[in-house]
Amino acid sequence: MTVVDQHGRPEPPLNAGEVETLLGFLDYQRATLAWKCRDVDPAGLRVTIGASTMTLGGLLKHLAYVEDDWFQRWLHDRDRPAPWDAIDWAADRDWDWDSAAADTPDQLFALWETAVERSRASFAEAFADGGLDRPASRPWPDGSAPSLRWVLCHMIEEYARHNGHADLIREAVDGSTGE
Repeated sequence: MTVVDQHGRPEPPLNAGEVETLLGFLDYQRATLAWKCRDVDPAGLRVTIGASTMTLGGLLKHLAYVEDDWFQRWLHDRDRPAPWDAIDWAADRDWDWDSAAADTPDQLFALWETAVERSRASFAEAFADGGLDRPASRPWPDGSAPSLRWVLCHMIEEYARHNGHADLIREAVDGSTGE
């Protein structure tokens, strides 16, 4: 039975196999981002702090992009899904961050939630095709390719790092604090 905390986050299992543990920590980090961005109005999603241009809305859109980039493009060598496929990334490497200000909270959450669901399906497909040792289909420039295990660990790290940013920004938005 999964235990869900007061913020809607599923607690990672205390005693499980490697796959369940890694997925548990990734889902916990995903739910932490949702908690930090939930119930924030459009103006709050555009708040910046200090010299940074990072926003909660930008975090949602960026992490939607990262989900699709790793679980679609790198893991399965698929074309980028919409909206990422129509972007001239050479012209604006920060499009995911910069364009978020024009999106509504509903649009940002829908984009992110859709990317997460695609990632879950892509993980299941890759896991069934070789387990955690399965290499990504798209190699790096030197010909090497990270394993599915590496991709999961990287995604946990990506979320954990950005959730620290989300903590600070959310506190600036409305004073909300927590882990």
